[in-house]
Amino acid sequence: MSNTYLPQIATIQDVRDETPDTKTFTCSLRDKAAQEALAFRPGQFAEVSVFGQGEAPFCICSSPTRKENFQFTVRAVGGLTQAMHALAPGDEIGVRAPLGNEFPAEAVADKKILFIGGGIGLPPLRSLIWYMLDKRNQFKEIRILYGARTPTDLVYKDELEVWTARDDVDFHVTVDRAEPGWTGNVGIVSTLFEKVTIEPEGTVAFLCGPPVMIRFVMQDLLAMGFAEDSVVTTLERHMKCGVGKCNHCAIGHKYVCLDGPVFTYAQIKNLMEQS
Repeated sequence: MSNTYLPQIATIQDVRDETPDTKTFTCSLRDKAAQEALAFRPGQFAEVSVFGQGEAPFCICSSPTRKENFQFTVRAVGGLTQAMHALAPGDEIGVRAPLGNEFPAEAVADKKILFIGGGIGLPPLRSLIWYMLDKRNQFKEIRILYGARTPTDLVYKDELEVWTARDDVDFHVTVDRAEPGWTGNVGIVSTLFEKVTIEPEGTVAFLCGPPVMIRFVMQDLLAMGFAEDSVVTTLERHMKCGVGKCNHCAIGHKYVCLDGPVFTYAQIKNLMEQS
C-alpha cells in the first residue's frame, strides 16, 4: 500500500468458526487492482480497523501464494475483537498492510523445517506452512508439531487433517487436557519431541505460541544443538500502532512492529528478560 497510515477498504468474503472464541476471516480489498498488487510475505501483519471501534494488529495467516484473498484468525478477547466477531460476509473493514518484517523463507531453501506452534500461535506459522507446501520442492523435510489446551481449542481442524494425510509432511498434535473421544497425545507441545527424531544440523525451527511456551521450547532446541540463528520466533503480541509511534512494543532498543515481529533467538536472547 502506498500510504502506510491510510487504510484501504476490504470486504469480508467468509467467516469460519475455529473454536468457540476464535474465527478466521477471509477478506479481499475492495479495489481489485490493489488486491492483485498486494505483496505481503509470510510473517508480516496488518492493522485492521473495525469502524467505530478502532484498530488492532493481526498477523496475516494466509499464504501470499494465494493472491485472491487474505485471512486473519482472531480470538475474541476484548471490545474490538468482539466487534470483529460480530461482522459477517459482506461487511467491510479497514486494512493497513503489509507491515513488519518476514520469515526468512528463501534463505532456508534446501533446509529441513521444523514448525512448533502452541494454541493461537499457529496462525502466524500457517502463512509460512502453506507458502512452503505450495513450493514443496524447495524444502527438505517439513515437520509440524502443534499443541493446544484441549481438542476444542485446536484451530484449522480441517487443515490439520490435510497435513496428517500428506506423505510429504510429518505432522504431530497434542493437547494439555483430553476430552471424550480424544485418542491422541496428551501433554504440552514439547512432549512431542520424544515422538520424533530431530536433527539440529541443517534444520531451521520456526515457533510461535504463548510466551512461556516460546521461552522453554527455545531452551529445549538450544539444548538439542540448534544454532541460535536457526531458531526463529515472533513477538507480535506486543504490538499496537504498527508503525513505531506508540512505544507499546519497545523491548530494550527494539521496536517489535518495525524490527520484527520475526526474530531469531540470536537477535532477541538479550531482550527475553525484558519481554
